[in-house]
Amino acid sequence: MVDVLLTHSYHLFYDRKQVRKMQPYPPLGTLYAAALLRQHGFSVAVFDTMLNDPEEGFAAALARYRPQLVAIYEDSFNFLSKMCLTRMREVAFHMIRTAGAAGIPVVVNGSDASDNAQEYLQHGCECVLLGEAEHTLLEVIQARLGPYWPNWDRIPGIAFLRAPDGNLVRTASRPLIRDLDAVPFPARDLVDLEPYRKAWKNAHGFFSLNLVSSRGCPYRCNWCAKPIYGNAFHARSAESVAQEMKLLKEQCGAEHLWFADDIFALKQSWAGELAAAVERLDAAVPFKMQSRVDLMTRPTVAALRRAGCAEVWMGAESGSQKILDAMDKDTRVEQIAAARENLLRHGIRACYFLQFGYPGETWSDIQKTIELVRRTRPDDIGVSVSYPLPGTRFYERVVEELGPKTNWSDSDDLAMMFRGAYTDEFYHALHDALHAEVETWSRAADVPGQVRPDAHALWERVFSLERTCRKQSPTPSPRDEAIAAAVQFAD
Repeated sequence: MVDVLLTHSYHLFYDRKQVRKMQPYPPLGTLYAAALLRQHGFSVAVFDTMLNDPEEGFAAALARYRPQLVAIYEDSFNFLSKMCLTRMREVAFHMIRTAGAAGIPVVVNGSDASDNAQEYLQHGCECVLLGEAEHTLLEVIQARLGPYWPNWDRIPGIAFLRAPDGNLVRTASRPLIRDLDAVPFPARDLVDLEPYRKAWKNAHGFFSLNLVSSRGCPYRCNWCAKPIYGNAFHARSAESVAQEMKLLKEQCGAEHLWFADDIFALKQSWAGELAAAVERLDAAVPFKMQSRVDLMTRPTVAALRRAGCAEVWMGAESGSQKILDAMDKDTRVEQIAAARENLLRHGIRACYFLQFGYPGETWSDIQKTIELVRRTRPDDIGVSVSYPLPGTRFYERVVEELGPKTNWSDSDDLAMMFRGAYTDEFYHALHDALHAEVETWSRAADVPGQVRPDAHALWERVFSLERTCRKQSPTPSPRDEAIAAAVQFAD
């Protein structure tokens, strides 16, 4: 019997795109919460079925652990959980019903629950933990298992339905954690790392684990939802991060790391401190992370290379300055090329997140993005369409255009949920064509001159769909023909 059974409702098992990629990571946020509870004397267990069907094993886990309370505590460091995918919401509701049927109370935390608290509460959870919630969860458990329950009003950072009228109540906001070094390392011993190791080894030949060096992001891109940390940003000390890297390397056998921060190495000085600490502790492990193009300056990139950085994912978003400005991105197109060059100079893979379909984007803007990709040749890309999430200015701009579908079913959905310039079919075709081209030149070093045989056909499909959407003549423009003919590969 345990005091608390923690779990999460994002499962790679239900996300076809992530199954194909097969890059699973333990639920870091869930393990942070477990570590804090254990530090304060509570017995805890974790039900982690990232790689299996959670709906099959949850009832058995309840019978095995006999918890006094279940906490569905999302890994808010996993950007996929921030997308509020409908299949994962259904998993959470199933867990709430299953625990309720066994007479076990449930509390929930996560981006989707924070945005849709009433829906979760109506499905049977006792309260929703809003925002950054480790200490909120601790207080809820102390109250729920102590003499003061059910007086929820005294606990900041929660939402609940007040009896008997059922009105939604949100208590005062809880301050964010400023001293992240005081938070214990995630309780990784509570999950079985072997299935993760096996999955990584079989798919990629090495074992990767995740960690974070900071929480939040201070930038204000108007499409980016921030239900957990808002616009705040707090970083751990470089020394603490290097110590955790060493632990993952030596005790967990990590051969690669993924820094799951919203934004990594915000300050050049911190990057230098990390490099020095990693070198002193012999903690270097190849890692990937995500950042902004304007932060990838020469001094920062040099420090990151010393610390072990092997790959950077940057929010390039668009090759059109008009679209970057509309997004409030506060970056310049030329900074994308500069960042790519700085990373290339130090042998670090440069990868772009690209976003299509933002309101006001035209075919000319899309072509500028295609040309940017071809000119700068990133090592990899991630292609998405603009995704309206509650709490963003972008969402407020398009909310009246939303149909009945307001969330993707999984991360491969790519559905346009507002009235965009083009169809879902067009954006899927654009996604496939761009990926085919990047794959063409990324393979060229091994197979010189080898072009994916379907690359030209994929681009022709893009142009055909674009002309159909515009209801124009099937005759391609000279610019279309030039783009179609320009499937390139490395010299």
